[in-house]
Amino acid sequence: MSVNIENLGQLERKITLTFAKADYEKIRAARLQKLARTVKMAGFRPGKVPMKMVEAQYGLQVDFESQFDHASNLFSKVAQEQQLKIAGQPRLEPKGDLTADPVVYDAMFEVFPEVKIGDLAAAEITKYTTEVNDDEINKTLEILRKQRVHYHPRGEAGPHGDGGGSLVAATGDQVTVDFIGKLDGVEFEGGKAENFAFVLGEGRMLPEFEAAALGLKAGESKTFPLAFPADYHGKDVAGKTAEFTIVMKKVEWPHLPEVNDDFAKSLGVAEGVDKMREEIKKNLSREVARRTQTLLKSQVMESLTKLCELDLPKSLVAQEQERLVAQARQDLQARGIPNAKDAPIPPDLFTPQAEQRVKLGLILNELVKTQDLAAKPEQIKAEIEEQAASYEDPKEVTRWYYSDPKRLADVEGLVLENNVVTYVTGLAKITEKAVSFEELSKM
Repeated sequence: MSVNIENLGQLERKITLTFAKADYEKIRAARLQKLARTVKMAGFRPGKVPMKMVEAQYGLQVDFESQFDHASNLFSKVAQEQQLKIAGQPRLEPKGDLTADPVVYDAMFEVFPEVKIGDLAAAEITKYTTEVNDDEINKTLEILRKQRVHYHPRGEAGPHGDGGGSLVAATGDQVTVDFIGKLDGVEFEGGKAENFAFVLGEGRMLPEFEAAALGLKAGESKTFPLAFPADYHGKDVAGKTAEFTIVMKKVEWPHLPEVNDDFAKSLGVAEGVDKMREEIKKNLSREVARRTQTLLKSQVMESLTKLCELDLPKSLVAQEQERLVAQARQDLQARGIPNAKDAPIPPDLFTPQAEQRVKLGLILNELVKTQDLAAKPEQIKAEIEEQAASYEDPKEVTRWYYSDPKRLADVEGLVLENNVVTYVTGLAKITEKAVSFEELSKM
């Protein structure tokens, strides 16, 4: 066997593999013998077809398969001997006739690029800080109260009162209505309902509909015009004005639970209000740490892609495009889109995203290798314990992570990225900026 390596471009290479037919003859003979045991031909029982007939019908196919496999093995051996860093899968192509001796194959492939790490001290990064104070805890409690809201009929006395004595529908009330809509005096599809419930002020209904319901008492009705927006999802009524009549069936006012020990118990905190506030603060602090780290990581990754130079292997970009296409099809399937698995999604749609991911992945690999930033077992353990701490049974969550190599690999990747963030921020120009929890949530 002789080997010739050609440089076809910045990353493209070609190896010409030349070998004698005798080199794979044993493989070929074994394939034919295996095939002969199962091949079916008219007039012969399975396994009794003469080898000459098997050879005549399948010889060229077996020749190609045997040659290709032998060429693949040779390529792997040459790549290892030459210490080639292969990016993606090689493309093997035969040169000449299948019956030629010696056999010649061209193997086209790409090598990994040289990654030039730029001056990381030139990176400018903002580090956000957020204080979790009593105001943030109170806002969270208010959200928790609203999540546990229940409704009582207006005007009816009960353990929580009568809603202030008023019988008319107000913002925040849950109302139940019958309604019917007509276009030019004719009912339209989707324009009629009975015992339809919604909460005033949540924006679930069009503004004119909510405005008509406000101020009505149970038993009262109102007829009003309603102009559908031009971009309304119902194409038959989009941009048109309908006449609606609503009949108020029920008006219920909202009751929010008080923040007391019973409320704490309903949240699974048996120790009472003080412990509940303490747990909320811990959870908010974890959320702050997660969000600020995400913002920091995003800036670090953006800086790395700007400051580092490298050529992108086309094969890796193509693989990433295909992965993103598969992911898009899975998302469509999850949404119930018919025939989503066969959706014609052009890979070119994902070219910028694929190039960005491949570039960043190669940069991270280089930093991890040269700066010893690989995730250590104790770091992985600490990250899992941190994530598990917010659950009711942290030990069970920890076991869940360690029971699946893929889950463990996901955590390892997260720790690795955090190590890179720590390394880069240690060199970059850092500006600290304090923001509120609300501001942080919107970033």
